[in-house]
Amino acid sequence: MASLLRNGLRVAALGRQTSRVAFLQQRNYAEMAFTLASPSDVFYNKANVKQVDVPSFSGSFGILPNHVPSLAVLKPGVVTVFEEDGSNKKFFVSSGSITINDDSSVQVLAEEAHPLDRLDVQAVRDGVNKAQQEISAATSDKAKAEAQIALECYEALQKALEAN
Repeated sequence: MASLLRNGLRVAALGRQTSRVAFLQQRNYAEMAFTLASPSDVFYNKANVKQVDVPSFSGSFGILPNHVPSLAVLKPGVVTVFEEDGSNKKFFVSSGSITINDDSSVQVLAEEAHPLDRLDVQAVRDGVNKAQQEISAATSDKAKAEAQIALECYEALQKALEAN
């Protein structure tokens, strides 16, 4: 009886593995369905791209087709999208989430996202200065924390623009 039960469990496990392989073969793993969106814009919607590099609180990492399924939290920084034609596009993101699914689809959902080429260097410098002044002038812990968050975002923006 025990041996029958073990064989039955093996057959069931083999059946699950076989159905997963068949499911995975339906999608070409050289493809990655990539979505990058914010509340105000959708930059990619299930687009086929080669690679995406993302900044996260657990470290920056690259995502290729067939990446292990994962969830991560975006930190302020640059998302780089490597297009099929070999070009790349860079976006500054303030925060949000990264979802990598087992079907090779990837969603980057950002609180704010802006193409780097649309950002104004002087406005970012002004933002850094204003945030520094607000930290100095803060009279409550809440005001100081809000100004610190703004400063960190502006500094990440400044670093992104300098590196570009």
